[in-house]
Amino acid sequence: MPVQVLKNYLDKHGIRYLTISHSKAYTMQKIAALTHISGNEIAKTVMVKVDGKMVMAVLPASTRINFSAFKEYFDATEVRLALESEFKDVFPHCEVGAMPPFGNLWNIPVFVAEKLTRQKNISFNAGNHMELIQMSYKDYDQLVQPYVFQYAYQSI
Repeated sequence: MPVQVLKNYLDKHGIRYLTISHSKAYTMQKIAALTHISGNEIAKTVMVKVDGKMVMAVLPASTRINFSAFKEYFDATEVRLALESEFKDVFPHCEVGAMPPFGNLWNIPVFVAEKLTRQKNISFNAGNHMELIQMSYKDYDQLVQPYVFQYAYQSI
């Protein structure tokens, strides 16, 4: 999803947002440092396979996924990170690893870590490794209507 398509989607829904440009960076923790935004407010999008089905996990950059929590939530046998080769074609207009947390646009279920819901704002990759979109978490929640549960733990 090119940045402009994402912006058009947000504009269409009357969402207020800020675009933040930064030097090329590939980890959300690095982007947090570059943009001076808390790692608790910056959301990383991680693709996860749950018993063979692709889901989108959205969690603060400062945390990691507790795969056991995912297994328990889904009563699943296997939960693992999806391989890039398994999802790169799903997001053809995004740089790999920079897809925005709008799985609803691709018919992919979105699961937000409960910790992220406590933030006033959410910032995330806009489809590339040089731009973020920042918007209110409340607006994000209304657009995406993600499932929320506690599956993130502090990594730093």
